[in-house]
Amino acid sequence: MRTVTATLTTAVTPSQSTNPKGARTARAKMRSFYPAWFFIPAIALYVVFFAVPTFAGFWFSLTRWTLFDQTFIGVDNFVRFFQDPQLVSGFLHTFEYGFVTSAAKVVLGLALALLLTSPVLGRGYLRAVVFFPVLVSTIGIGITFKALMDPFHGIINGVLGSVGLPTPGWLTDPALALWSVAAVDIWKGVGIATLIFIAGIVAIPQEYFEAARVDGASAWTIFRNITLPLSRPAMGTVIILSLIGGLRSFDLIWAMTGGGPGFTSDVIASVIYKQYQAGFYGLSTAGNVVLFVVVTAIMVPVSWLINRKPAEL
Repeated sequence: MRTVTATLTTAVTPSQSTNPKGARTARAKMRSFYPAWFFIPAIALYVVFFAVPTFAGFWFSLTRWTLFDQTFIGVDNFVRFFQDPQLVSGFLHTFEYGFVTSAAKVVLGLALALLLTSPVLGRGYLRAVVFFPVLVSTIGIGITFKALMDPFHGIINGVLGSVGLPTPGWLTDPALALWSVAAVDIWKGVGIATLIFIAGIVAIPQEYFEAARVDGASAWTIFRNITLPLSRPAMGTVIILSLIGGLRSFDLIWAMTGGGPGFTSDVIASVIYKQYQAGFYGLSTAGNVVLFVVVTAIMVPVSWLINRKPAEL
């Protein structure tokens, strides 16, 4: 098969490559396209709504505080956090839930995108059907599936029982509760992953596919050598968004199981919420800091690995 190379980088003119001063001047012109005061509103919003709450959260995580007073206790909240079995199990469930849902969304999203960019009958309708769950409220989906998965009166078990199949306790069995919620999360979120992959696939120049077909390449060869490499930016976006969403997941879990039965479907966000409810504000704030650090520590290297080099054929 004829090799086609496509480097997804911005072209550099000869004058810029041989004249560093000219390159610096061009970059300076790009930076000065907008006046400095144009950025003041965005900087102010960032400081007020992100920077100040973030630093305040770090400070309050080192205190035992209420709405009326605070006492500095150092890292005691963090020590207690990692000594509490409930908190540690929620911490581990967060990783399991986040990585499983993210991986499933990437695989299913890419498969559906390949299907929905091919000449399949009713393609537009199928795209709408796949994307529809994204538009529905997460809490609404959680309440709906909680009723559907009821072990005694739910439609799912009713159908399974009518054909003689086992009727598991989807949300009441400690071994199934977290994964039942994860399945609903995947169903809801795969639509946005599919949409991003579709955008990435349709942006690939058709000349590459035509050249491969002329050379007699099979569908698998085209996918492996053209579609997959040039879908890398879309895949990076899906991985990052899905992983962040999975690690921070709360609303669907809370609506479907409330972290139960027991603590078997608790994730770190639901544990933090329970600590707030119980009045342990410093401990729950420490949990928020741990979640922030964990998400940052995972996403920074993942983002670097995904974007470290351009896609090539």
